[in-house]
Amino acid sequence: MAPRDQSCGDGGEVDPEGGIEAPLLSSGSSFFQDPAHEDGDGDEEARRRRRRFLLAGRSQSNTTSQVALVGVGVCPIESLDYELIENEVFKQDWRARGRGHILRYVALKWALCFLVGVLSAAAGFVANLGVENVAGAKFVVTSNLMLAGRYGTAFAVFLVSNFALTMLATVLTVYVAPAAAGSGIPEVKAYLNGVDAPDIFSLKTLVVKIVGCIAAVSSSLHVGKAGPLVHTGACIASILGQGGSSKYHLTFKWLRYFKNDRDRRDLVTCGAGAGIAAAFRAPVGGVLFALEAVSSWWRSALLWRAFFTTAMVAVVLRALIDFCKSDKCGLFGKGGLIMFDVTSDYITYHLVDLPPVITLGVLGGVLGSLHNFFLDKVLRLYNFINEKGQKYKLLLAAVVTICTSCCLFGLPWIASCKPCPSDTEEACPSIGRSGNFKKYQCAMNEYNDLASLFFNTNDDTIRNLYSAGTDDEFHISSILVFFFTSYFLGIFSYGLALPSGLFVPVILTGATYGRLVGMLIGSQSTLDHGLFAVLGSAALLGGSMRMTVSVCVVILELTNNLLMLPLVMLVLLISKTVADAFNANIYDLLVKLKGFPYLEGHVEPYMRQLSVSDVVTGPLQAFNGIEKVGHIVHVLRTTGHNGFPVVDEPPFSDSPVLFGLVLRAHLLVLLRKKDFIPNCSASALDASKQFLPHDFAKPGSGKHDRIEEIEFSAEELEMFVDLHPFTNTSPYTVVETMSLAKAHVLFREVGLRHLLVLPKSSKRAPVVGILTRHDFMPEHILGLHPFLFKTRWKKVRFGKSAFTNLVF
Repeated sequence: MAPRDQSCGDGGEVDPEGGIEAPLLSSGSSFFQDPAHEDGDGDEEARRRRRRFLLAGRSQSNTTSQVALVGVGVCPIESLDYELIENEVFKQDWRARGRGHILRYVALKWALCFLVGVLSAAAGFVANLGVENVAGAKFVVTSNLMLAGRYGTAFAVFLVSNFALTMLATVLTVYVAPAAAGSGIPEVKAYLNGVDAPDIFSLKTLVVKIVGCIAAVSSSLHVGKAGPLVHTGACIASILGQGGSSKYHLTFKWLRYFKNDRDRRDLVTCGAGAGIAAAFRAPVGGVLFALEAVSSWWRSALLWRAFFTTAMVAVVLRALIDFCKSDKCGLFGKGGLIMFDVTSDYITYHLVDLPPVITLGVLGGVLGSLHNFFLDKVLRLYNFINEKGQKYKLLLAAVVTICTSCCLFGLPWIASCKPCPSDTEEACPSIGRSGNFKKYQCAMNEYNDLASLFFNTNDDTIRNLYSAGTDDEFHISSILVFFFTSYFLGIFSYGLALPSGLFVPVILTGATYGRLVGMLIGSQSTLDHGLFAVLGSAALLGGSMRMTVSVCVVILELTNNLLMLPLVMLVLLISKTVADAFNANIYDLLVKLKGFPYLEGHVEPYMRQLSVSDVVTGPLQAFNGIEKVGHIVHVLRTTGHNGFPVVDEPPFSDSPVLFGLVLRAHLLVLLRKKDFIPNCSASALDASKQFLPHDFAKPGSGKHDRIEEIEFSAEELEMFVDLHPFTNTSPYTVVETMSLAKAHVLFREVGLRHLLVLPKSSKRAPVVGILTRHDFMPEHILGLHPFLFKTRWKKVRFGKSAFTNLVF
């Protein structure tokens, strides 16, 4: 390639791994050129300085993965731009805004929060309504057949209906919206940390999430609605924040104010909290869940809007529940929308009750860490199977649902019939949709306690476990069988190619575990078995998900009993402390397993041994302030980078100086507009008259323009474009000697996508490199500096061998 002009070049070194978004280091500017390409003798000192710069630059590129597992599909990922791009177009638009624009912007924020709350509540109501009617109809038909003594036909109906519902959810997910698989909480957590992926919040993902969740939960799989409802709320928020769906011609121009990643992040945070509020009718718990479990950035203004959103969820749900009291909702009864009331009207506890509660917390921490351990192994196996193709995903779901149906229908046969209590108004203890259970060859005055646990919806089973007192309704052997079965069915049901949540299965298993402990302790405690079930749910949630404040409030709102607050707090603190000694919380494990480049809130000590220059890799691509169109097109086609330094050189400046940073998305807008200039001179055109602010608005999640879609003539490639009005003139920068730990804190707390690295000496190039989130990933840092493996910080937890010995 011919040498570049001293002011406006048309070539440069290109990153051979162009598809990787990483810090780059190249000879894009003439300042970086080899002195042999200069006219005349030049300054000898300058030549040596430039040679030293070229020799000092790292030649290798950042090779961390640019794809992640979204749902059950592998998708490309990219970072989000939370930083304000303060270029000339933005500044002029900001100066032109009056008080009316600001008031409209603030009013729209609250209006969108209102809509997110209302629609999330409606989605939660539809999900519960669908599950109650579909699952209810299935249990009614099966129960009637068993009452008639047609056990084989009843099993066939139960098996076929579960199989059909599971296949419906799986087919929709695999062939329509793979991003809808799983709970969606790891994807929401990664998005709020600054990682975006295609279709993660699309309209089709939303529809499949709701329909698939109804089918999956109704199929008697041990999955819940809470996780999918969190993803549903986030989808609703994202779609509203981006002005609707342009693909389906459902757009609203009045929402253009929110076409940026910062406002969408806040709205998605509110949507995630609304999802938990819709799942458990727990508005305060929803806010705390968004704060504790999924968000990476929080501020007081967001707290107010999130609370307003979840309050709207509670109000709408209350209105819809009142509507259903008039028998207009089919088989819909209590479902998951009511609070699971504990039978004790007044709870008292004494010092003698603390040892059993502490034991409950310790065992909950161990069981929760074991749950995460086994789930991680199962998900790795499922990923290996799913990689073989779509048919294997369907086959895996079919095998799991058949095994689940056989367990749920067959295991009650091993239990013996128990006489119905004489002090109850009903013929036998209620078991939800199935009526009294004389079906398993029990007499009219007998019932099957194991059937009342297995042959039921998860919500009704939890209600039975919470509501029962210290009576002898369940035999200890039945509780033990149900505990182990539900524990492992919940693990094997999650990870299938369908919408599924972990919250409700963990609550159910924890309630069983707590009830079992209460029965074993017996007269040694004054607490009843129903309270032990509630504390068991809290213990297992704390041991698996490691959330304390949010789970505590959700449990209290769920049971409508504030008297349990001290005991729930104690159990959560103990279970989380014990579980943290073994492994990470379940959502962090899922984020890591899916391959998202998640920035942790803590800084590992080995980062303090390095400066930012130790992790900067190359080559770097930089543009001149007035750049040739052909060179821009060449760089965009051969690299996948999303930010480029803009350097001004003589005659536009006295010496090479960093002007700012220009984004790939903005370059594509300029190239598509084709407002080029014929020569390498400053443009006299007013950028604010040529471009409107919404021309640079961020498209929907996972959507972006492609350089391959723009065609250029030979004459256009030889023209120039003035990048000055579109360059962010105040990007965040750090000096190359700053410790990597400080840079990590700055990068995460501010929510950056690019962090420019400047030289310590003014005699060197104006920019050394660019840091992105991939440069802070442990695999990249430890790959460059393997000796740090010995000093890498680890939490105080048992080794793998000790954990294995504990299990086996």
